[in-house]
Amino acid sequence: MADIKDPENTILLELKDGTVTIELLPDVAPKHVERMKTLARAGAYDNVCFHRVIDGFMAQTGDVANGNMEKDFNLRAAGTGGSDHPDVPAEFSKLPHERGTIGAARSQNPNSANSQFFINFKDNSFLNGQYTVYGRVISGMEHVDAIAKGEPPTNPDRMISVKVAADA
Repeated sequence: MADIKDPENTILLELKDGTVTIELLPDVAPKHVERMKTLARAGAYDNVCFHRVIDGFMAQTGDVANGNMEKDFNLRAAGTGGSDHPDVPAEFSKLPHERGTIGAARSQNPNSANSQFFINFKDNSFLNGQYTVYGRVISGMEHVDAIAKGEPPTNPDRMISVKVAADA
């Protein structure tokens, strides 16, 4: 069980194998943290698939517009959408993209992050200073490691539920 220091800035991500506890970093990336909490509280992340999972790199999810579609052919659209909210400007920091950190997925425009995020499987220093880090897994990384791989995976895993710990 994770030692939750700040329930208002902790995410409980329920996967098929168990709970992943994510400590958010509002002092580092307040706009990204606020967006994740807003979408979690709205239930927008529930049942959204991991549409891009590269072994030895990262697992990407959070396409709330397309990521909860059931048909296999619709999985190709996953990864192209965001939320109804405006994009979030980059909040780059000195924090490295280490194993278990949460990064904001975006297009080539640094200010295009919206709802999608990725969890690093390993240290990915080549992402440092190019993608916003706004959280880190503090327990349950073994469940992240077990997410089905692929771009998209044949049978993608989903986020069963995503909640702010203060609300759980």
